[in-house]
Amino acid sequence: MIYADNAATTCLSPTALAAMMPYLTQDYGNPSSLYAFAGRAKEALERARGEVAAYLNAPAEEVFFTSGGTESDNWALRGVAEALGKRGRHILLSAVEHHAVLHTGQWLQKQGFQVELLPVDDQGVVRPETLAAALRPDTILVSVMLANNEIGTIQPVAELAAIAHRGGALFRT
Repeated sequence: MIYADNAATTCLSPTALAAMMPYLTQDYGNPSSLYAFAGRAKEALERARGEVAAYLNAPAEEVFFTSGGTESDNWALRGVAEALGKRGRHILLSAVEHHAVLHTGQWLQKQGFQVELLPVDDQGVVRPETLAAALRPDTILVSVMLANNEIGTIQPVAELAAIAHRGGALFRT
């Protein structure tokens, strides 16, 4: 079989599967529970959190695990909106964002945020000058997908992030 929808989901790598097998078959206790069986899962989870934190040079308490990309997108957008909503209510999303981001943007609009879609050029790229022109003093977040899973466009995120930061907005990719 040839599977051609890896943009939607992909096979778990053998390395990841092997690493996870003890927690799928033996130490599968709920890491939030207090009994000893759950404690083994909690220890493994905290060890993984520490390893990721060390790799990112971040405090372990700032590392969160989610169920996947959609949940992560939701956390990021809703978290920024909640944290910075008193400073501003303007959010910029690229017009070619993943639906998880676009749908969260629609939800945020219903909560009173002004969500604007940044247009892209004929290659699917958000032009830096387009972002610069769209920024406002009340813009709190710019979200631009690094690599589009449908057309393969790679966005100039370093340049876009610099523009967003100069404008006082957070940048998410």
